[in-house]
Amino acid sequence: MSVTQLFDLTGKVALITGGSRGLGLQMTEALGELGAKVAITARKANELEAAQAHLKGMGIEVLTHAADLSDAASAGPLVDKVLGQWGTVDILVNNAGATWGAPAEDHPLEAWQKVINLNLTAMFVLSQLVGKKVMIPRGAGKIINIASIAGYSGTDPHFMPTIAYNTSKAGVINFTRSLASEWARHGIHVNGIAPGVFPSKMSKGMIDRAEQYIIDHTPMRRMGTDQDLKGVTALLASKASDFITGVTIPVDGGFSAL
Repeated sequence: MSVTQLFDLTGKVALITGGSRGLGLQMTEALGELGAKVAITARKANELEAAQAHLKGMGIEVLTHAADLSDAASAGPLVDKVLGQWGTVDILVNNAGATWGAPAEDHPLEAWQKVINLNLTAMFVLSQLVGKKVMIPRGAGKIINIASIAGYSGTDPHFMPTIAYNTSKAGVINFTRSLASEWARHGIHVNGIAPGVFPSKMSKGMIDRAEQYIIDHTPMRRMGTDQDLKGVTALLASKASDFITGVTIPVDGGFSAL
């Protein structure tokens, strides 16, 4: 099999949560460019409509579904819609996420629960559902979980006082290891990506406050771009990663290496 064939996703179906903008849209573009049909979900219908028009303009076949995945009951209708349209899910990208900035002593419990529910619990619920309905019976699948470099260590509070987010992303990293260990026997690969700082709607406040700190602590002296997640997404979604499971790959310009 050629390298081109290893990365070819023609005929595959990918479901990407939080796929309407930012990192989710970048990863959706990558999968679509390689031939996959893409289903994207997000809370805001208008953002989904804009993303759909953008992706169709690239020649990508796309399905949208508005849902708030912090409500566990929303996962079922989402999966049913994708299966009703295309009959399967070959690739699941668990990307939807939220953050909250506050010192630990003042962090609201409601905000903690909001972050954990979306960043971690929703990932478990959707992975479990797709696994039981599709991937385990078929004996194949690729799951990509979006963690963060914030999940590897504590962070300087002047940079990012986000204890719930950091905790949730550490949970994603070990969820990825644990699920990969359990489901390898079913032919399912479970891996993660830990992005560094990428300009986005969610990271804007942090960047406005600490841009120079970020640059100074990144060996490559820059933040992520609209292209920097595409390669690793293509790898983990394709046959090129068939002997890789349980790992989370930092994409951070070296930030986590220091």
